Amino acid sequence: MISLNQVCVRFGDEELFKDISFLVNARERVGLVGKNGAGKTTILRLFTGEMNPSVGQVGLPKGIQLGYLPQHMIFSDTTSVIEETREAFRELLDLEREIAEITDQISSRTDYESKEYHKLIDSLTDKTDRHQLIGGSNQDALIEQTLMGLGFSRSDFSRPTGEFSGGWRMRIELAKILLQRPDALLLDEPTNHLDIESIQWLEDYLLDYPGAVLLISHDLTFLDRVTQRTIELSLGQAFDYKVPYSRFLELRAERKEQQLAAYQNQQKLIADNERFIERFRYKNTKAIQVQSRIKMLDRLERIEIDEIDGSSIHIKFPPAPRSGTIVVEADELSKSFGSLDVLNRAGIIIERGEKIAFIGKNGEGKTTFSRIIMGELDYMGGLKVGHNVIIGYYAQNQADLLDPKLSVLETIDRVAVGDMRPKMRDILGAFLFSGEDVDKKVSVLSGGEKSRLALALMLLEPYNLLLLDEPTNHLDLRSKQVLKDALLRYDGTLIVVSHDRDFLDGLTDKIFEFKGKKIKEHTGNIFDFLRKKKFDNLKEIERKDQSSGKKAFQNTQSDNKQRYLEQKEFNRGKRKLESQIKRSEDRISHLESSLAELEKQLADPDIIVEGDPFHKFGQLQKELEIEMEAWSKANEEKDLLK
Repeated sequence: MISLNQVCVRFGDEELFKDISFLVNARERVGLVGKNGAGKTTILRLFTGEMNPSVGQVGLPKGIQLGYLPQHMIFSDTTSVIEETREAFRELLDLEREIAEITDQISSRTDYESKEYHKLIDSLTDKTDRHQLIGGSNQDALIEQTLMGLGFSRSDFSRPTGEFSGGWRMRIELAKILLQRPDALLLDEPTNHLDIESIQWLEDYLLDYPGAVLLISHDLTFLDRVTQRTIELSLGQAFDYKVPYSRFLELRAERKEQQLAAYQNQQKLIADNERFIERFRYKNTKAIQVQSRIKMLDRLERIEIDEIDGSSIHIKFPPAPRSGTIVVEADELSKSFGSLDVLNRAGIIIERGEKIAFIGKNGEGKTTFSRIIMGELDYMGGLKVGHNVIIGYYAQNQADLLDPKLSVLETIDRVAVGDMRPKMRDILGAFLFSGEDVDKKVSVLSGGEKSRLALALMLLEPYNLLLLDEPTNHLDLRSKQVLKDALLRYDGTLIVVSHDRDFLDGLTDKIFEFKGKKIKEHTGNIFDFLRKKKFDNLKEIERKDQSSGKKAFQNTQSDNKQRYLEQKEFNRGKRKLESQIKRSEDRISHLESSLAELEKQLADPDIIVEGDPFHKFGQLQKELEIEMEAWSKANEEKDLLK
């Protein structure tokens, strides 16, 4: 379907790729992985035409439609959420016009056996299929379903897009791309701005998606559930594994062992020959052998090995100066943005040395509260930052605040003082900037490289409170593990805002859950919290609280009322499905009768059928397939209610 054939990409004298080739077939789900800077985003940009290969070909079928979600976008602030999302269906109007024109042409022709007539029939079928695929006349329902699946509420639909954060606007763009139903989806870190429920909805959506999917993600669970194939970019090459990500890790470990063994053998061969050459370089009796070995070494294709694994890289935050016992205390704290209440009389106490996770649905106030602690937002109520508390703050957009004109080393150099100056290159090396990497301009760094650089800056000063807002966004798995190991050894107070369960596991020992404009404390780590709630993810907890509207403790009367309402809603949903099944069965029966009658007419040469009988037959078959699918889906949903 889409392919790269012997592609090379060069930036000046630096070669990013050398002769990489792979094909992504229709309906394949492929994970594109590799360390930050390996060229994953470049691959997607090659397919979209934003970049051209230095050598080689990008294979795209004629007329193919691609849906591309980049990591960073420029957004429009002039429309509402629903209006902006409707832009996804602009293609529908063009298709409807073209279908009408072709239908008129077909109805006026009688050359049923000609090539031109069959071309028109094929074109009509293709455009009708496309019209049905991207929503047909059901676009409003599809828009609602998609937006709510990505975390929007109905009340958000009429709000201007400018009122939303960059993360929420990325969701709007993702919704538009999904609604367009392109032939292939190219997704660059689609889960970075999603909460867990939205991630799970997207997983289910992609599993049923009829087109191809090529995605970049550092979310192991997401990759494992969605993809069946993994392509790793490493050392300028593409290594193709026909397995999900977790199995890929096992196979890659085996490949690395073989690679290392071959490398070591080759290094021994090179050393032996170099010693021979050096020993006998000036001996006439050995001149032929020396020249032969020199030529052999010149022709030898040197084996490269992957960089060392992140587990062997250790970074350390400076020792934390001692602070007061109470680090942060909020009492009756409230915050509103216009008529929107985010926090209402919330309270919290964080003590020295605690490692805290802030969790909750996007928009519930986690980042808002973090910014209040930093003094960036005003508020009502009480907030006290403790004695001698020195805060190191990593915001979600921290990487975007770097000066693009500076190099990596210059960025560090502007901040480092005193004893930290001699350690600048060591710190950069720990964050995987080595050799010529330190001379790269910030403007050419990948999203992950910028995030690593922003995090490296936090090692230059001694903080006793680290406040990290989604620090793992854009980080590859190796970098995440390096950061996690450093935070585990950090002796100060830690607050992490994150939906990354793997990252939080074992790192934090207390949870502050943001929901319903309040902050609720839970002891234990992230999975202790999930087990206590008897749910598999954080969003299900939020949804339960949101939908029930109940307080922690309710009397028996309230419980009975709630059970009554739930049973009423259950019965209503069941009746609706039963009615839908009955309508589908009646429709199926009618269509089958119509098809049988048309078949009978076509078999009788004495009967003249008006119009184009073959087109009519095809349309009836298509309608029957659609109705059968609807019937099957309704029955599956009914079975789930049992």
